[in-house]
Formats: sequence, C-alpha cells, structure tokens
Amino acid sequence: MPVYQLYKEQKIHTSVDEIWDFVSSPGNLKDITPDYMGFEITTGHTSEVMYPGMIISYKVSPVLGIKMPWVTEITHVSDKKFFVDEQRKGPYKMWHHEHKIIQTDDGVIMSDLITYEPPFGFLGGIANKLFIKKQLNAIFEYRRRVIDEKYNKNVVMLKTTKKYA
Repeated sequence: MPVYQLYKEQKIHTSVDEIWDFVSSPGNLKDITPDYMGFEITTGHTSEVMYPGMIISYKVSPVLGIKMPWVTEITHVSDKKFFVDEQRKGPYKMWHHEHKIIQTDDGVIMSDLITYEPPFGFLGGIANKLFIKKQLNAIFEYRRRVIDEKYNKNVVMLKTTKKYA
C-alpha cells in the first residue's frame, strides 16, 4: 500500500520560546485548522502543554461534513525543538507528523513532515491523487497564513502605487 509524505516549511519572525508556547499547546489547534474541518477537541482533561504519551481526541469532518473521531498520541517531545504526533484512531491507516522548530538569526524555521497512508489500499491511493493531498495542502496553507498573520504581520511590506487622475 502506498505511503505518502507532505513537507511544509515556514519562516517565522519570532522567538523559539514564543512559537513553541503556541504550537505546543493543544488548545491552539482549533485556531490553525480551517472552520470547514469542524475541528473540535473532545478530550475531557487536556494539559495546556503537550508531553510524551499525551492522548488527544478530536472530532473532524474531513469528507462531506461527516464527523469522525480522531485520536492522536504525542509520542516524542524535545522542548523547543520538535514534537511528533501519531494517529491512534482516525481517517488514515497511518499518520505520523513531525513538527520541528529551528532558531535562525532573524527568527525561526518551522517545518512539518507528515507521513501518511490513506485507508482502503489502492482506492486510498486514488483518493489521495484526487483529493486527500489537495486537502492536506490546503489545511497546511491555512495554518501558514494564520501563523503569518500572527507573527509576520509587520515583516512583509507590499509596495503599492496610487495613481491619481
């Protein structure tokens, strides 16, 4: 069965401490997930900061607005460097997501490496080609925009020219 990878990288003009505080808090996941996904944390007692072994359960609507459970485990955490979440129950046959944060001279580089296997064997491969990969790209593009608005809002200045009659 085919296994796929999606890699995203983003330059963020902030400190490692600030972005780590944001991304390591499960409560912020809803803020960086598009509304159409119907994302809702359903875990009764969730720590404000993730830790290895932490189980987080959600409801998501990845296809046709149909709500489904998704359960992930935070399997690895290296404070202010990286963490890994793996699906334990959900829409994929396999899901492994590495989040890394690297300090640079003028901010940080945040990267996401998602390794996943769709369900349903070769039909999952067709579904990946038709819509899963596009949907994942759209979700991570949404995350990039939200984080840009939060941390990079004063960095990129567009030059506009006004023409007066």
